[in-house]
Amino acid sequence: MLSGSFGEFLRARIRREVVSASGRVVATQIRDIEDVIDRFGRQGYVADRALATAIYLLVRLGKPLLIEGHAGVGKTEAAKALAAMLETDLIRLQCYEGLDLHSAVYEWNYQKQLLAIKIQEGSDKTVEEKENYVFGSNFLLKRPLLQSILSEEQAPVLLIDEIDRADEAFEAFLLELLAEFQITIPELGTIQAKKAPHVVLTSNSSRELSDALKRRCLYHWIDYPDLQKELEIVRARLPEIRQGLSSDVVRFIHILRGMDLSKPPGVAETLDLSRSLCLLEKTNLDPEAAQETLGCILKSADDLSKVRSEGVGKLLSRSRGRE
Repeated sequence: MLSGSFGEFLRARIRREVVSASGRVVATQIRDIEDVIDRFGRQGYVADRALATAIYLLVRLGKPLLIEGHAGVGKTEAAKALAAMLETDLIRLQCYEGLDLHSAVYEWNYQKQLLAIKIQEGSDKTVEEKENYVFGSNFLLKRPLLQSILSEEQAPVLLIDEIDRADEAFEAFLLELLAEFQITIPELGTIQAKKAPHVVLTSNSSRELSDALKRRCLYHWIDYPDLQKELEIVRARLPEIRQGLSSDVVRFIHILRGMDLSKPPGVAETLDLSRSLCLLEKTNLDPEAAQETLGCILKSADDLSKVRSEGVGKLLSRSRGRE
C-alpha cells in the first residue's frame, strides 16, 4: 500500500484529469426512437425498432446496455454506429480468457519508472518527493476502462466486447463501473466519472452471465434477421451490388442457416460473401461461384464437408424456391 500522503496526492492528481464536458454544446442529442433508426441508417446500420428503443434508453437513462446474440449479427457494429451517431470516441475493451485488471484498467510504466529513478540518483530530493514523481500520472498507462471515465471531452462510448469470454472474477469487477460509473483501485482509491460513458456490452452467449451483471444493464437480443431485413442490410452496406446477386446471396445464406451447422454464417459472413462476389465481378451466385467462395461463409471443416455432401447446386436450387 502507498503512504497516506502520497495516496492523497496521487488521487488528487488523477481526479484533476477528469474534466466535465457539460459546457460543450450537445448537437448530437437524439430526439426520439425514429431519430435513432434514421441516424443508424446513415451509418449503414439497419436497426429495427426494438434495438433503436434500447439504444434510445441507453442514452437517455444513462444505463449500460447488454446486447446478446449469435456471432456476426451486428452487436459490435451497433456500438460503432452509436459512437458515430453521437460524434464521440469509441473506447473498446476486447475481452478474453484471463483478462485482468492491468490489461483492462491501468498499469505502471515500469521501464520508464526505473529510468526516472536512475536519473534521480544523487539528487537532493526526499524519498517522498521521488516516490510522488515516479508514481505520477506521467507514468500511468491508462487502459480502456480507466480511459472511459477520465475522458476530457464528450462522454465516450465504452464497448466491452464479448464479455462472455472473460472469467467470472472480471465480470464481478465490472459491477461497480456498471452501477456507479466509478472504479476503485487499491493504490489510488475511488475514481468517479464526471461524464458517464455510454456503455455497451456484447455477448455471444457462450456462457451464462451473472444475474448481478444483468440487473445493472438494459438488455437486447439480436437474432438472425429475416430475409427482407438482411437484403436491406446488404444493400445499405454495399449500394453497388446488383439486386439479383444480393438476393441470391441472402437466400443461399438462409438455406445454410437452416442446416445443422456448428458455426452458422452470420450477417458478417453474408457481407463478406457479397463483397467477394462483387470483387470477382459476378452478376449472380451460380454453383461454381458458390463452391469457390464457401470459405467466406463457412469456418469449419465439418461444415464445409456437410454442405458439399448435400450439394451446393441442390442448396442453391432450394434457395431460389424460397418465398
